[in-house]
Amino acid sequence: MHVFESLPEFRAWRKTVEGTVGFVPTMGSLHEGHLSLVRLVRARCNTVVVSIFVNPSQFAPTEDLAAYPRDLARDLDLLAAEGVDGVLAPGEDVAFYPDGFSTWVEVDGLTSRLEGASRPTHFRGVATIVAKLFHVVQPDVAVFGQKDAQQALVIRRMVRDLDFDIDLVLGPTIREPDGLAMSSRNAYLDPHERAAAAVLRRALDRAEALYEQGERNASNLKAGMMEVLDAEPLAETNYVSIADTDTLEELGAIKDRALVSLAVRIGLPRLIDNCILPPGGSLYDDERRPHVARS
Repeated sequence: MHVFESLPEFRAWRKTVEGTVGFVPTMGSLHEGHLSLVRLVRARCNTVVVSIFVNPSQFAPTEDLAAYPRDLARDLDLLAAEGVDGVLAPGEDVAFYPDGFSTWVEVDGLTSRLEGASRPTHFRGVATIVAKLFHVVQPDVAVFGQKDAQQALVIRRMVRDLDFDIDLVLGPTIREPDGLAMSSRNAYLDPHERAAAAVLRRALDRAEALYEQGERNASNLKAGMMEVLDAEPLAETNYVSIADTDTLEELGAIKDRALVSLAVRIGLPRLIDNCILPPGGSLYDDERRPHVARS
């Protein structure tokens, strides 16, 4: 496995790579969710590249950039065990944000709702770093996780609007045995908070159960979810949403498909999770997907 700390070194290696290249961008502190994405792209491509970069531009001044968990040696061991070919792991901000940096990628509309309502600069930072990584890595396929559903939709729109010739693949959310979505931020939870965090999945389960019973009214579905969340003393709900899977506009009733999502603070971390109604779907399972994965 080749590990690169500088962009010029990586670019020199990239020119020697033949066949299809698959890419998984990460901020490190890897877990089974990340590794599941590596396996998805390994099944599709000749060469697998993973980036590890804690992107400062997607953190607000009040957020946890300095405290974000980092363990590069462990991450590299995990990626080597998965047969990853190349890892791009540059310094914190020197490589991607030189002095005088002033060019940003912004995706209008999708970024003003849900996470964007409370984190107004977050998706600008995400779109910019992913665009820069796409230019450097030049992947044929890029894989993202459905846990970060809004991010996945923002990247899909950016790929379409900026004509990136990249196939996007969305991996399913990987969960702990009690249903909590795997996340690097789960490391912030103490044992009591960790037990309480399972309430996010239970709230989604309630929405799915009500839907299966015939409920389509979004307000009633949200009320059912809030009943579950309010029963957990450690849960501070930021939002519960039932939105269109393309525009993220809030729905009054579910007629086709919907993205059910929520953000809940438990202790220090703010946790997010989501599901698709009808149950079992993926955000990339529709005909509006910009690319069809290569065989």
